[in-house]
Amino acid sequence: MDDDEATGRLAAASLAAGDPTGWFEQLYTEARHGAAIVPWDRDDPHSLLVEWTADRRPTGAGRRAVVVGCGYGRDAEHIAGLGFATVAFDISPTAVAAARDRHPGSPVDYRTADLLDPPPAWRRSFDLVVESMTVQALPAEIRAAAIDAVGELVAPGGTLLVIAAGRADRDPAPVGPPWPLTRAEVDAFAGAGLAPVGVEDIRDQSGVRRWRAELQREPIG
Repeated sequence: MDDDEATGRLAAASLAAGDPTGWFEQLYTEARHGAAIVPWDRDDPHSLLVEWTADRRPTGAGRRAVVVGCGYGRDAEHIAGLGFATVAFDISPTAVAAARDRHPGSPVDYRTADLLDPPPAWRRSFDLVVESMTVQALPAEIRAAAIDAVGELVAPGGTLLVIAAGRADRDPAPVGPPWPLTRAEVDAFAGAGLAPVGVEDIRDQSGVRRWRAELQREPIG
């Protein structure tokens, strides 16, 4: 089955049932049995993440990072390789189990968790938060809450990196998923007390639009 076809079918059924995130586990389960393909299944970390870390050279030693919606772990492994004590979570237990299987001996702490109801101990406790292409997979009715929840993971003095597909504010949202973020939605990540460092509007050779945004929380004192 075509990867977009499976994703659309499962997401539509989940949304119709009033469960906006249940389709993730269904998709990963079907993929495990060879009945679907996870569209974002790649061996390498996202190129915009790799470029950002190469440019910023964030220091991981003694610092904590979290990867939101980690899937099979490609971005989490990259962040852990920079020396961060890395937590990576996904709402799908099947995805988390697969990530552990794919990366035996990994230092990443893979967890099953819900972004909308994370462990209380995670609040403002990570020096680096990576949100790569996850919020865009959530429908409008829960997106604002998800954006706020991402921001609340950032510790004082910490950094949030957001990578997402983009669309113009005036463009209608596609049937999706994914539902590319508008600039207004990217700016909304600052609503949790974060200050934007920069927002890049990136187009590839085929015209596909991506956002890469960096935000920071002021240190205490």
